[in-house]
Amino acid sequence: MSLNDVRRDWTKLGADDPLWAVLVQPGKRGGRWDVEEFLATGRADVEETSAWLRQLGLPTRWERVLDFGCGAGRLSQALAPHADEVVGLDIAPSMLETARKLDRSGGNIRFVLNDAADLNQFPDGHFDLVYSALVLQHLPRTVIDRYLAEFLRVLRPGGVAVVGLPTEPARTAKGLIWQVAPFRLISWAQRHLLKYPAPMRMTPVPHDDMVRLVAANGGEIVGQRPDLPYTEDWQCSRYALRRR
Repeated sequence: MSLNDVRRDWTKLGADDPLWAVLVQPGKRGGRWDVEEFLATGRADVEETSAWLRQLGLPTRWERVLDFGCGAGRLSQALAPHADEVVGLDIAPSMLETARKLDRSGGNIRFVLNDAADLNQFPDGHFDLVYSALVLQHLPRTVIDRYLAEFLRVLRPGGVAVVGLPTEPARTAKGLIWQVAPFRLISWAQRHLLKYPAPMRMTPVPHDDMVRLVAANGGEIVGQRPDLPYTEDWQCSRYALRRR
């Protein structure tokens, strides 16, 4: 799977059912997410994470924030009251279109297309916070590694990246399938049996790999905790990464 495949699939998902694609939950498919309920989940995520960062002795007010993989803007809107400017970045034009329609920040969010495997449109040290939840796992592993390096590059010294990732499949029947089945088979099942508009890849990053990647790119892990699982079939972690 290439980044072009990711762009194609998420543009399709964003056109067909953007809120469900961002936050897959039972009973919400087919446009059944209530917008207010959907946005409230973003506020809850940011509030919980802000409390965690406070416990770690890290800032909870920022000048510039990057919401990487912003989708329909669920987290961008929740971050906006805590920042002077939020940049919501996504690979899918259809997702950005929905995000702009739902934007209630009063101009505090700038939604930007990024369809490259880097963040070269931003200079070094540009952001105080990079926030990414339920995003990186949908990318090929080589692209995940590149973006993690880019997160640290675009952070100012001392800036923080909040990153959620699956670390391994859980010991469930579906977790075992993800562990042993090729993605082309899972993709076929998602499209033809589950009737997804487009497939959703899941790519784990083991914790030991995360430690090596962060250290190799000038960062340090200052916090880690179990994350709300994408499904019960994955073990997930949320990391607080700081640029040295």
